[in-house]
Amino acid sequence: MDKFETKGQEVDPSKPETIPKFIDELPIPRVLKPKMKANDKPHYYEIEMKEAKHQFHKLFPPTTIWGYNGTYPGPTIKVQRNQTIKVKWMNHLPEKHFLPIDRSLHGAADSPDVRTVVHVHGANVASESDGHPEAWFTTNFSQRGSTFKQKIYQYTNNQRSATLWYHDHAIGITRLNVYAGLAGFFLIHDPREDNLQLPKGKYDIPLMIQDKSFQADGALFYPENTNPPVSINPSVVPAFNGNTIVVNGKIWPYLRVEPRKYRFRLLNASNTNAYTLRFDNDHPFYQISTDGGLLSKPVELNSLPLEPAERSDIIIDFTNLKGETFILRNTNDDGDLSIIMQFKVNLPLSEKDTSDIPNFLCSDHSFDISSVQRNRLLTLSASTDHFNRPMLLLDHRMWDDPVTEKPVLNSVEIWKFINLTPFPHPIHVHLVQFKLINRRPFDIDRFNQDGFIQYTGPAREPELYERGWKDTIKVEPGTVTSIIMRFENHIGDYVWHCHILEHEDHDMMRPIKVIKE
Repeated sequence: MDKFETKGQEVDPSKPETIPKFIDELPIPRVLKPKMKANDKPHYYEIEMKEAKHQFHKLFPPTTIWGYNGTYPGPTIKVQRNQTIKVKWMNHLPEKHFLPIDRSLHGAADSPDVRTVVHVHGANVASESDGHPEAWFTTNFSQRGSTFKQKIYQYTNNQRSATLWYHDHAIGITRLNVYAGLAGFFLIHDPREDNLQLPKGKYDIPLMIQDKSFQADGALFYPENTNPPVSINPSVVPAFNGNTIVVNGKIWPYLRVEPRKYRFRLLNASNTNAYTLRFDNDHPFYQISTDGGLLSKPVELNSLPLEPAERSDIIIDFTNLKGETFILRNTNDDGDLSIIMQFKVNLPLSEKDTSDIPNFLCSDHSFDISSVQRNRLLTLSASTDHFNRPMLLLDHRMWDDPVTEKPVLNSVEIWKFINLTPFPHPIHVHLVQFKLINRRPFDIDRFNQDGFIQYTGPAREPELYERGWKDTIKVEPGTVTSIIMRFENHIGDYVWHCHILEHEDHDMMRPIKVIKE
Protein backbone atom coordinates (compact mmCIF):
# COMPACT_ATOMS: atom_id res chain seq x y z
CA MET A 1 0.00 0.00 0.00
CA ASP A 2 1.57 3.26 -1.15
CA LYS A 3 -0.97 5.76 0.14
CA PHE A 4 -1.95 6.43 3.73
CA GLU A 5 -5.09 7.99 5.13
CA THR A 6 -5.80 10.30 8.04
CA LYS A 7 -9.30 11.56 8.82
CA GLY A 8 -10.36 10.65 5.31
CA GLN A 9 -7.48 12.52 3.71
CA GLU A 10 -5.20 10.54 1.44
CA VAL A 11 -1.51 11.13 2.10
CA ASP A 12 0.94 10.39 -0.71
CA PRO A 13 4.58 10.96 0.36
CA SER A 14 5.51 11.74 -3.25
CA LYS A 15 3.01 14.63 -3.37
CA PRO A 16 3.85 17.34 -0.84
CA GLU A 17 0.46 19.02 -1.24
CA THR A 18 -1.12 15.95 0.42
CA ILE A 19 1.22 15.95 3.44
CA PRO A 20 -0.25 17.71 6.51
CA LYS A 21 2.10 20.28 8.01
CA PHE A 22 3.03 20.84 11.66
CA ILE A 23 2.00 17.32 12.71
CA ASP A 24 5.35 16.27 14.23
CA GLU A 25 7.12 18.04 17.06
CA LEU A 26 10.68 19.11 16.33
CA PRO A 27 13.14 16.53 17.70
CA ILE A 28 16.42 17.67 19.27
CA PRO A 29 19.45 15.53 18.34
CA ARG A 30 20.87 13.87 21.42
CA VAL A 31 24.33 14.80 22.67
CA LEU A 32 26.84 11.99 22.29
CA LYS A 33 28.75 10.76 25.33
CA PRO A 34 32.35 9.56 24.96
CA LYS A 35 33.03 5.86 25.12
CA MET A 36 36.10 6.51 27.27
CA LYS A 37 36.75 9.57 29.40
CA ALA A 38 39.87 10.38 31.40
CA ASN A 39 41.23 13.64 32.78
CA ASP A 40 44.73 13.13 31.38
CA LYS A 41 43.76 11.75 27.95
CA PRO A 42 41.57 12.89 25.05
CA HIS A 43 37.97 11.75 25.31
CA TYR A 44 37.41 8.83 22.97
CA TYR A 45 34.29 8.32 20.83
CA GLU A 46 33.19 5.53 18.53
CA ILE A 47 30.59 6.39 15.90
CA GLU A 48 29.24 3.87 13.44
CA MET A 49 27.59 4.61 10.14
CA LYS A 50 24.74 2.19 9.62
CA GLU A 51 21.46 1.70 7.84
CA ALA A 52 18.30 2.26 9.85
CA LYS A 53 14.63 3.14 9.61
CA HIS A 54 13.54 6.73 10.27
CA GLN A 55 10.08 8.27 10.70
CA PHE A 56 10.11 11.51 8.67
CA HIS A 57 6.42 12.14 9.29
CA LYS A 58 3.83 10.64 11.62
CA LEU A 59 1.73 9.59 8.60
CA PHE A 60 4.63 8.03 6.67
CA PRO A 61 5.87 4.48 6.96
CA PRO A 62 9.45 4.19 8.24
CA THR A 63 12.01 5.23 5.64
CA THR A 64 15.43 3.65 5.04
CA ILE A 65 18.24 6.10 5.87
CA TRP A 66 21.93 5.98 6.62
CA GLY A 67 22.82 7.57 9.92
CA TYR A 68 25.67 8.10 12.33
CA ASN A 69 24.87 5.61 15.09
CA GLY A 70 21.78 4.90 13.02
CA THR A 71 20.11 8.26 13.68
CA TYR A 72 19.23 11.17 11.43
CA PRO A 73 20.54 13.72 12.10
CA GLY A 74 23.52 12.11 13.75
CA PRO A 75 24.18 12.69 17.46
CA THR A 76 25.56 16.09 18.42
CA ILE A 77 29.20 16.22 19.50
CA LYS A 78 29.87 18.92 22.12
CA VAL A 79 33.39 19.92 23.14
CA GLN A 80 35.19 22.73 24.92
CA ARG A 81 37.74 24.87 23.13
CA ASN A 82 41.22 23.26 23.24
CA GLN A 83 39.68 19.97 24.43
CA THR A 84 41.21 17.28 22.26
CA ILE A 85 39.00 14.35 21.37
CA LYS A 86 39.52 11.21 19.33
CA VAL A 87 36.85 9.63 17.16
CA LYS A 88 36.82 6.26 15.47
CA TRP A 89 34.40 6.53 12.55
CA MET A 90 33.24 3.02 11.60
CA ASN A 91 31.53 2.03 8.37
CA HIS A 92 28.88 -0.60 9.12
CA LEU A 93 26.78 0.15 6.06
CA PRO A 94 25.49 -2.41 3.51
CA GLU A 95 27.66 -3.32 0.53
CA LYS A 96 25.18 -1.80 -1.94
CA HIS A 97 23.91 1.77 -2.04
CA PHE A 98 20.16 2.36 -2.06
CA LEU A 99 20.61 5.55 -4.16
CA PRO A 100 21.77 5.62 -7.83
CA ILE A 101 25.57 5.67 -8.30
CA ASP A 102 27.06 7.36 -11.36
CA ARG A 103 30.23 5.39 -12.13
CA SER A 104 31.48 7.93 -14.65
CA LEU A 105 32.47 10.35 -11.88
CA HIS A 106 35.94 10.70 -10.40
CA GLY A 107 36.52 8.10 -7.73
CA ALA A 108 33.43 6.06 -8.61
CA ALA A 109 34.49 3.99 -11.60
CA ASP A 110 36.53 1.27 -9.90
CA SER A 111 35.70 1.91 -6.25
CA PRO A 112 33.33 -0.01 -3.97
CA ASP A 113 29.69 1.08 -4.05
CA VAL A 114 29.66 2.09 -0.41
CA ARG A 115 32.59 4.07 0.93
CA THR A 116 32.65 6.80 3.53
CA VAL A 117 34.92 9.37 5.12
CA VAL A 118 33.93 12.04 7.64
CA HIS A 119 34.74 15.74 7.40
CA VAL A 120 34.14 18.04 10.36
CA HIS A 121 33.15 21.12 8.41
CA GLY A 122 34.85 24.26 9.70
CA ALA A 123 37.46 22.50 11.82
CA ASN A 124 41.09 23.53 11.98
CA VAL A 125 42.50 20.02 12.04
CA ALA A 126 45.51 17.99 10.90
CA SER A 127 45.20 16.80 7.31
CA GLU A 128 45.07 13.11 8.22
CA SER A 129 41.92 13.84 10.30
CA ASP A 130 40.26 16.27 7.88
CA GLY A 131 38.25 13.73 5.92
CA HIS A 132 40.05 14.02 2.59
CA PRO A 133 37.76 12.81 -0.24
CA GLU A 134 40.12 9.97 -1.17
CA ALA A 135 40.70 8.85 2.43
CA TRP A 136 37.51 6.77 2.23
CA PHE A 137 37.07 3.31 3.71
CA THR A 138 34.59 0.44 3.53
CA THR A 139 33.17 -1.91 6.16
CA ASN A 140 35.76 -2.79 8.80
CA PHE A 141 38.31 -0.73 6.82
CA SER A 142 38.74 -3.68 4.46
CA GLN A 143 39.25 -1.35 1.50
CA ARG A 144 40.72 2.15 1.70
CA GLY A 145 41.24 5.11 -0.56
CA SER A 146 44.61 6.40 -1.73
CA THR A 147 44.98 9.06 0.99
CA PHE A 148 43.70 6.98 3.92
CA LYS A 149 46.14 7.23 6.84
CA GLN A 150 44.47 6.29 10.10
CA LYS A 151 41.36 4.73 11.61
CA ILE A 152 41.04 7.14 14.53
CA TYR A 153 40.74 10.88 13.91
CA GLN A 154 41.95 13.49 16.37
CA TYR A 155 40.34 16.91 16.82
CA THR A 156 42.24 19.44 18.95
CA ASN A 157 39.40 22.01 18.77
CA ASN A 158 41.95 24.78 19.05
CA GLN A 159 39.59 27.44 17.70
CA ARG A 160 36.83 29.80 18.68
CA SER A 161 33.50 28.55 19.95
CA ALA A 162 31.39 27.81 16.90
CA THR A 163 28.60 25.77 15.36
CA LEU A 164 30.37 23.25 13.12
CA TRP A 165 28.92 20.13 11.54
CA TYR A 166 30.18 16.77 10.38
CA HIS A 167 29.17 14.97 7.21
CA ASP A 168 30.31 12.45 4.64
CA HIS A 169 32.96 13.54 2.13
CA ALA A 170 33.69 10.44 0.00
CA ILE A 171 34.75 11.33 -3.52
CA GLY A 172 32.08 10.83 -6.18
CA ILE A 173 29.22 10.00 -3.78
CA THR A 174 29.16 12.81 -1.21
CA ARG A 175 25.80 14.01 -2.58
CA LEU A 176 24.28 10.55 -2.07
CA ASN A 177 25.72 9.84 1.37
CA VAL A 178 24.74 13.21 2.84
CA TYR A 179 21.28 12.97 1.29
CA ALA A 180 20.93 9.46 2.77
CA GLY A 181 21.35 11.01 6.24
CA LEU A 182 25.06 11.21 7.08
CA ALA A 183 25.19 14.61 8.80
CA GLY A 184 25.31 15.90 12.38
CA PHE A 185 26.27 18.87 14.58
CA PHE A 186 29.70 19.46 16.13
CA LEU A 187 29.58 22.30 18.69
CA ILE A 188 32.60 24.01 20.24
CA HIS A 189 32.10 25.98 23.46
CA ASP A 190 34.48 28.25 25.32
CA PRO A 191 34.40 29.99 28.72
CA ARG A 192 34.01 33.46 27.24
CA GLU A 193 30.87 32.51 25.36
CA ASP A 194 29.54 30.60 28.36
CA ASN A 195 29.89 33.75 30.49
CA LEU A 196 27.84 35.92 28.12
CA GLN A 197 24.48 34.84 29.53
CA LEU A 198 23.25 33.75 26.13
CA PRO A 199 20.33 31.30 26.12
CA LYS A 200 21.71 27.86 26.98
CA GLY A 201 20.74 24.32 27.88
CA LYS A 202 17.30 23.43 26.57
CA TYR A 203 16.99 26.97 25.20
CA ASP A 204 19.94 26.45 22.83
CA ILE A 205 18.57 24.44 19.90
CA PRO A 206 20.29 23.28 16.68
CA LEU A 207 18.18 23.33 13.49
CA MET A 208 19.40 21.29 10.53
CA ILE A 209 17.42 22.28 7.43
CA GLN A 210 17.35 20.04 4.37
CA ASP A 211 15.05 19.40 1.44
CA LYS A 212 13.97 15.87 0.51
CA SER A 213 11.67 14.12 -1.94
CA PHE A 214 9.93 10.81 -1.39
CA GLN A 215 8.49 7.99 -3.41
CA ALA A 216 4.85 7.00 -2.92
CA ASP A 217 5.86 4.22 -0.50
CA GLY A 218 7.78 6.70 1.69
CA ALA A 219 11.27 5.79 0.42
CA LEU A 220 13.71 8.61 -0.27
CA PHE A 221 13.71 9.72 -3.90
CA TYR A 222 16.83 10.88 -5.69
CA PRO A 223 16.85 11.22 -9.51
CA GLU A 224 18.54 8.50 -11.53
CA ASN A 225 19.22 10.68 -14.58
CA THR A 226 19.05 14.19 -15.93
CA ASN A 227 16.06 15.69 -17.71
CA PRO A 228 16.25 15.09 -20.62
CA PRO A 229 18.25 11.94 -19.89
CA VAL A 230 21.82 11.43 -21.07
CA SER A 231 23.29 8.23 -22.50
CA ILE A 232 24.88 7.03 -19.28
CA ASN A 233 22.59 5.77 -16.55
CA PRO A 234 22.60 6.41 -13.61
CA SER A 235 23.90 9.95 -14.16
CA VAL A 236 24.73 12.80 -11.82
CA VAL A 237 22.28 15.70 -12.07
CA PRO A 238 23.35 19.37 -12.28
CA ALA A 239 21.35 20.21 -9.15
CA PHE A 240 18.89 18.60 -6.77
CA ASN A 241 15.96 20.36 -5.13
CA GLY A 242 13.57 18.30 -3.04
CA ASN A 243 9.86 19.09 -2.72
CA THR A 244 9.54 18.93 1.08
CA ILE A 245 11.42 20.65 3.89
CA VAL A 246 12.89 18.59 6.71
CA VAL A 247 14.15 20.10 9.99
CA ASN A 248 16.08 17.84 12.37
CA GLY A 249 14.69 14.87 10.46
CA LYS A 250 10.98 15.82 10.51
CA ILE A 251 8.89 17.21 7.65
CA TRP A 252 7.52 20.69 8.44
CA PRO A 253 7.65 20.23 12.22
CA TYR A 254 6.45 22.50 15.00
CA LEU A 255 8.25 23.61 18.14
CA ARG A 256 6.56 24.63 21.38
CA VAL A 257 8.46 27.39 23.17
CA GLU A 258 8.20 29.46 26.34
CA PRO A 259 7.75 33.25 26.25
CA ARG A 260 11.47 33.92 26.62
CA LYS A 261 14.70 34.12 24.61
CA TYR A 262 16.02 31.13 22.65
CA ARG A 263 19.21 30.53 20.72
CA PHE A 264 18.90 28.64 17.44
CA ARG A 265 21.89 27.23 15.58
CA LEU A 266 20.84 27.29 11.93
CA LEU A 267 22.48 24.98 9.41
CA ASN A 268 21.65 24.62 5.74
CA ALA A 269 22.61 20.99 5.12
CA SER A 270 20.85 20.73 1.75
CA ASN A 271 22.53 19.38 -1.38
CA THR A 272 21.74 22.40 -3.58
CA ASN A 273 18.96 24.53 -2.14
CA ALA A 274 19.62 27.98 -0.66
CA TYR A 275 17.16 29.55 1.76
CA THR A 276 16.24 33.04 2.89
CA LEU A 277 14.64 32.71 6.30
CA ARG A 278 11.99 35.12 7.56
CA PHE A 279 9.06 34.92 10.00
CA ASP A 280 5.61 35.35 8.52
CA ASN A 281 4.90 38.06 11.11
CA ASP A 282 8.23 39.80 10.34
CA HIS A 283 9.34 39.29 13.93
CA PRO A 284 12.98 40.39 14.22
CA PHE A 285 15.82 38.21 15.48
CA TYR A 286 19.42 38.79 16.47
CA GLN A 287 22.30 37.13 14.70
CA ILE A 288 25.18 36.42 17.06
CA SER A 289 27.51 34.25 14.97
CA THR A 290 28.53 33.08 11.53
CA ASP A 291 30.25 29.85 10.42
CA GLY A 292 33.37 30.37 12.50
CA GLY A 293 31.99 31.79 15.72
CA LEU A 294 30.68 34.89 17.47
CA LEU A 295 30.33 38.27 15.83
CA SER A 296 31.74 41.27 17.65
CA LYS A 297 28.16 42.43 18.39
CA PRO A 298 24.65 41.18 17.61
CA VAL A 299 22.98 42.16 14.35
CA GLU A 300 19.23 42.75 14.29
CA LEU A 301 17.67 41.19 11.18
CA ASN A 302 14.29 40.40 9.67
CA SER A 303 15.62 37.94 7.09
CA LEU A 304 18.69 35.75 6.75
CA PRO A 305 20.03 34.01 3.60
CA LEU A 306 21.77 30.65 4.05
CA GLU A 307 23.65 28.91 1.25
CA PRO A 308 24.36 25.16 1.45
CA ALA A 309 26.78 24.47 4.38
CA GLU A 310 26.47 27.97 5.89
CA ARG A 311 25.62 28.31 9.58
CA SER A 312 24.29 31.19 11.61
CA ASP A 313 23.34 31.38 15.28
CA ILE A 314 20.40 33.64 16.10
CA ILE A 315 18.49 34.66 19.22
CA ILE A 316 14.71 34.97 19.02
CA ASP A 317 12.90 36.74 21.86
CA PHE A 318 9.45 35.23 22.35
CA THR A 319 8.83 37.18 25.59
CA ASN A 320 5.96 39.29 24.29
CA LEU A 321 4.50 36.65 21.98
CA LYS A 322 2.69 34.47 24.54
CA GLY A 323 -0.10 32.47 22.92
CA GLU A 324 0.96 33.28 19.36
CA THR A 325 1.72 30.85 16.56
CA PHE A 326 3.86 31.77 13.58
CA ILE A 327 5.83 30.23 10.76
CA LEU A 328 9.48 30.39 9.75
CA ARG A 329 9.39 30.83 5.99
CA ASN A 330 11.78 30.52 3.07
CA THR A 331 11.22 33.55 0.85
CA ASN A 332 13.34 32.07 -1.97
CA ASP A 333 10.48 29.74 -2.94
CA ASP A 334 6.71 29.65 -3.27
CA GLY A 335 4.19 27.06 -2.18
CA ASP A 336 5.27 24.16 0.03
CA LEU A 337 8.98 25.02 -0.18
CA SER A 338 8.26 28.46 1.26
CA ILE A 339 7.51 26.89 4.65
CA ILE A 340 10.25 25.69 7.02
CA MET A 341 8.56 25.06 10.40
CA GLN A 342 6.09 26.41 12.93
CA PHE A 343 6.63 27.98 16.36
CA LYS A 344 3.98 27.85 19.08
CA VAL A 345 4.52 30.12 22.08
CA ASN A 346 2.30 28.00 24.31
CA LEU A 347 4.56 26.61 27.03
CA PRO A 348 4.47 28.21 30.49
CA LEU A 349 7.59 30.06 31.58
CA SER A 350 9.41 27.44 33.64
CA GLU A 351 11.76 29.90 35.33
CA LYS A 352 12.74 33.54 35.13
CA ASP A 353 14.58 34.33 31.89
CA THR A 354 18.00 35.61 32.95
CA SER A 355 19.56 35.23 29.49
CA ASP A 356 20.72 38.29 27.63
CA ILE A 357 21.43 39.68 24.18
CA PRO A 358 24.69 41.50 24.95
CA ASN A 359 25.70 44.71 23.18
CA PHE A 360 29.21 43.27 22.85
CA LEU A 361 30.01 39.63 22.13
CA CYS A 362 33.75 39.32 21.56
CA SER A 363 36.85 41.09 20.33
CA ASP A 364 37.53 40.70 16.65
CA HIS A 365 40.36 41.57 14.32
CA SER A 366 40.92 42.10 10.66
CA PHE A 367 44.00 41.14 8.68
CA ASP A 368 46.64 43.72 7.88
CA ILE A 369 46.68 43.89 4.08
CA SER A 370 50.43 44.52 4.20
CA SER A 371 50.84 41.02 5.64
CA VAL A 372 49.35 39.36 2.55
CA GLN A 373 51.91 37.11 0.88
CA ARG A 374 49.90 35.88 -2.08
CA ASN A 375 46.94 37.04 -4.19
CA ARG A 376 45.25 34.33 -6.23
CA LEU A 377 42.76 34.76 -9.08
CA LEU A 378 40.53 31.68 -9.29
CA THR A 379 37.75 31.21 -11.82
CA LEU A 380 34.43 29.40 -11.50
CA SER A 381 33.46 28.32 -15.00
CA ALA A 382 31.02 26.10 -16.92
CA SER A 383 32.05 23.33 -19.29
CA THR A 384 30.68 20.04 -20.61
CA ASP A 385 32.00 16.54 -20.09
CA HIS A 386 32.33 13.76 -22.67
CA PHE A 387 28.68 12.78 -22.11
CA ASN A 388 27.70 16.34 -23.02
CA ARG A 389 26.57 17.04 -19.46
CA PRO A 390 27.14 20.42 -17.83
CA MET A 391 30.26 20.37 -15.65
CA LEU A 392 31.41 23.19 -13.38
CA LEU A 393 35.13 23.70 -12.81
CA LEU A 394 37.41 25.64 -10.50
CA ASP A 395 40.17 27.52 -12.32
CA HIS A 396 39.42 25.43 -15.45
CA ARG A 397 40.88 22.34 -13.78
CA MET A 398 39.50 18.96 -12.79
CA TRP A 399 40.01 17.12 -9.51
CA ASP A 400 42.89 14.97 -10.78
CA ASP A 401 44.89 17.86 -12.26
CA PRO A 402 48.10 18.75 -10.37
CA VAL A 403 47.83 20.85 -7.21
CA THR A 404 48.11 24.57 -7.98
CA GLU A 405 47.15 26.07 -4.59
CA LYS A 406 50.14 25.58 -2.29
CA PRO A 407 49.95 28.15 0.53
CA VAL A 408 52.86 28.39 2.94
CA LEU A 409 52.20 27.57 6.59
CA ASN A 410 51.25 30.72 8.57
CA SER A 411 50.97 32.79 5.40
CA VAL A 412 48.09 35.20 4.73
CA GLU A 413 46.49 34.98 1.28
CA ILE A 414 43.74 36.75 -0.62
CA TRP A 415 41.71 34.59 -2.96
CA LYS A 416 39.58 36.29 -5.60
CA PHE A 417 36.84 34.06 -6.98
CA ILE A 418 35.83 35.11 -10.50
CA ASN A 419 32.38 33.68 -11.21
CA LEU A 420 31.88 33.20 -14.95
CA THR A 421 28.71 31.13 -14.50
CA PRO A 422 25.12 32.49 -14.42
CA PHE A 423 24.37 31.32 -10.87
CA PRO A 424 25.91 31.55 -7.37
CA HIS A 425 28.16 28.94 -5.78
CA PRO A 426 28.83 28.41 -2.04
CA ILE A 427 32.62 27.98 -1.97
CA HIS A 428 34.10 26.16 1.03
CA VAL A 429 37.80 26.17 1.94
CA HIS A 430 38.95 23.44 4.31
CA LEU A 431 41.21 24.09 7.34
CA VAL A 432 40.66 27.87 7.58
CA GLN A 433 38.14 30.44 8.67
CA PHE A 434 38.30 33.53 6.48
CA LYS A 435 36.88 37.03 6.19
CA LEU A 436 34.95 38.29 3.20
CA ILE A 437 36.57 41.49 1.89
CA ASN A 438 34.08 42.53 -0.80
CA ARG A 439 32.29 41.64 -4.02
CA ARG A 440 32.72 43.62 -7.22
CA PRO A 441 30.93 43.29 -10.58
CA PHE A 442 33.02 42.82 -13.73
CA ASP A 443 32.62 42.41 -17.49
CA ILE A 444 32.42 38.65 -18.16
CA ASP A 445 32.64 39.05 -21.95
CA ARG A 446 35.84 41.06 -21.70
CA PHE A 447 37.35 38.54 -19.28
CA ASN A 448 36.49 35.65 -21.60
CA GLN A 449 38.18 37.47 -24.48
CA ASP A 450 41.55 38.31 -22.95
CA GLY A 451 41.50 37.47 -19.21
CA PHE A 452 41.38 41.14 -18.16
CA ILE A 453 39.18 42.01 -15.18
CA GLN A 454 37.24 45.11 -16.26
CA TYR A 455 35.24 46.18 -13.22
CA THR A 456 31.82 47.61 -14.01
CA GLY A 457 30.95 49.06 -10.61
CA PRO A 458 32.25 49.77 -7.13
CA ALA A 459 33.16 47.09 -4.62
CA ARG A 460 30.27 46.02 -2.39
CA GLU A 461 30.97 45.58 1.30
CA PRO A 462 29.91 42.33 3.02
CA GLU A 463 26.28 42.17 4.04
CA LEU A 464 25.52 42.62 7.74
CA TYR A 465 24.93 38.88 8.19
CA GLU A 466 28.30 37.79 6.70
CA ARG A 467 30.84 40.03 8.44
CA GLY A 468 32.09 37.41 10.85
CA TRP A 469 34.39 34.44 10.36
CA LYS A 470 33.35 32.25 7.45
CA ASP A 471 34.36 28.93 5.92
CA THR A 472 31.71 28.97 3.17
CA ILE A 473 30.86 32.02 1.08
CA LYS A 474 28.34 32.81 -1.62
CA VAL A 475 30.15 33.69 -4.86
CA GLU A 476 27.61 35.58 -6.92
CA PRO A 477 27.48 35.46 -10.73
CA GLY A 478 29.29 38.21 -12.56
CA THR A 479 31.29 39.23 -9.51
CA VAL A 480 34.80 38.93 -8.14
CA THR A 481 34.41 37.79 -4.54
CA SER A 482 37.52 38.41 -2.42
CA ILE A 483 38.36 36.63 0.83
CA ILE A 484 41.40 36.82 3.13
CA MET A 485 42.71 34.03 5.36
CA ARG A 486 45.70 32.63 7.21
CA PHE A 487 46.79 29.02 6.75
CA GLU A 488 47.92 28.11 10.22
CA ASN A 489 48.70 25.20 12.56
CA HIS A 490 48.81 22.39 10.00
CA ILE A 491 50.49 21.33 6.78
CA GLY A 492 49.36 18.70 4.34
CA ASP A 493 46.57 17.90 1.90
CA TYR A 494 43.24 19.72 2.01
CA VAL A 495 40.61 20.75 -0.52
CA TRP A 496 38.41 23.63 -1.62
CA HIS A 497 35.15 23.15 -3.48
CA CYS A 498 31.64 24.25 -4.26
CA HIS A 499 29.29 23.00 -1.54
CA ILE A 500 26.49 22.32 -3.96
CA LEU A 501 27.10 18.61 -3.59
CA GLU A 502 26.15 17.73 -7.16
CA HIS A 503 28.80 20.21 -8.35
CA GLU A 504 31.38 18.96 -5.86
CA ASP A 505 30.96 15.36 -7.00
CA HIS A 506 31.24 16.38 -10.67
CA ASP A 507 34.70 17.98 -10.44
CA MET A 508 33.99 21.35 -8.86
CA MET A 509 36.61 20.50 -6.24
CA ARG A 510 40.34 21.09 -6.14
CA PRO A 511 43.22 20.05 -3.86
CA ILE A 512 45.18 22.37 -1.56
CA LYS A 513 48.61 21.49 -0.19
CA VAL A 514 49.79 23.58 2.77
CA ILE A 515 53.59 23.52 2.79
CA LYS A 516 56.46 24.66 4.96
CA GLU A 517 58.50 27.50 3.52
